[in-house]
Amino acid sequence: MTKSTERVNVLLVGGGGREHAIAWKLRQSGRLGQLWLTHPENPGLAELGRAADVPIEYDRPFRLQRFCEKERVGLVIIGPEAPLAAGLADALAAGTGSGDAAPVVFGPGKQAAMLESDKAWAKQLFRAAAIPTAEGRVFSDADAAKEYIRSRESPQVVKAAGLAQGKGVIVPDTADDAVAAIDRIMVRREFGDAGAKVVIEERLRGREASVLALVDGRTIYLLEACQDHKRLGDGDTGPNTGGMGAFCPGGVTDDKVIERVYREILVPTIDTLKRDGIDFRGVLYAGIMLTPAGPKVLEFNTRFGDPECQVLMTRMRADLVDVCLATATRKLDNVSIDWQPAASCCVVLASHGYPDRPRTGVPVEGLADAAEVEGVTVFHSGTRRDEAGRIVTAGGRVLSVTAVGESMEQARQRAYRACDLIRFEGKTYRKDIGADTGR
Repeated sequence: MTKSTERVNVLLVGGGGREHAIAWKLRQSGRLGQLWLTHPENPGLAELGRAADVPIEYDRPFRLQRFCEKERVGLVIIGPEAPLAAGLADALAAGTGSGDAAPVVFGPGKQAAMLESDKAWAKQLFRAAAIPTAEGRVFSDADAAKEYIRSRESPQVVKAAGLAQGKGVIVPDTADDAVAAIDRIMVRREFGDAGAKVVIEERLRGREASVLALVDGRTIYLLEACQDHKRLGDGDTGPNTGGMGAFCPGGVTDDKVIERVYREILVPTIDTLKRDGIDFRGVLYAGIMLTPAGPKVLEFNTRFGDPECQVLMTRMRADLVDVCLATATRKLDNVSIDWQPAASCCVVLASHGYPDRPRTGVPVEGLADAAEVEGVTVFHSGTRRDEAGRIVTAGGRVLSVTAVGESMEQARQRAYRACDLIRFEGKTYRKDIGADTGR
């Protein structure tokens, strides 16, 4: 693609490990002007940009729109799912109507974001587009859902239909466990409004993979395949989380499988959206199960995964400003992304009690020592500075320790060496991230 030298002011929406990785990559761009941050309370992000001194209200975006126009923001990158589901991309792209130029927005509008924010709606789209997926039913009544569970002979997966920060998928071992999951989601509403409906579907068997693609409404550009680890404990045990680690390349390494995912899942999804008048521009992330019958989609996300983003950003060689602008302006057909011929491994350090009741306010030490390990970058996921200036835990997932190496084993060794140097009470992490790469 023809490269421009014009500087672009960027507003980055979000404040987790994914956004820290995006900001880290943006700082390497020759086109970046001023980087504005909506969540500078993240100490890692605060070192990379300036605070956007404006209230961040997704349902009342006028002041954020005015900020973009006043500061001549040319590109907005929306990281998390919540603002996308609220329609922030639509609002910012529309501007205030004052005549000042509205920014280009990297991230799908509210309707397209329903692929992630409404699993019941997405399930209907899968059927309409004949996309291979698990057999499933949608329920808005808890008793009916329980009756259906008891009628099934094979194990079922129970999913909160709305956004639950990656924690609303429960994989029970027995029918009684599945009924208990219905109570958690629909009766006790442990995931809030996300549990107004549930999707109950067959439990697929196979190897999981994360396939991410850039989409500009017409062109689909596949990124390097990743694999994440959702369960809290080693060997994929314990509750589902927002993600305990990831590695890249991984999961899908067979070109024929990638081609099937592209042809049978991604293309019909975008074609169906277009047919329904829904424009998708941003990242489409397909969680895939590689079953004996072929790849089947588990669910979609409509943004970079976290921590998949961390391993992708540390391997990407392209200018991220150019990539995001091309995606948002329908010019992906001019993009070519090079990748480091290396492996990347990300290990998430979580708080004691995660994912249910994470402990916060705990001092974190050893960050400088960890950052000195060759190939390591430490991304802040859930930290803040306390009144004494110390970095302390501020969420369930605290840090994303990411390492690049010539091989996956070298990347793993570097990441875990850095993890050992970081200290905070209750530090929780998996010891097997990237250990089984499928090779």
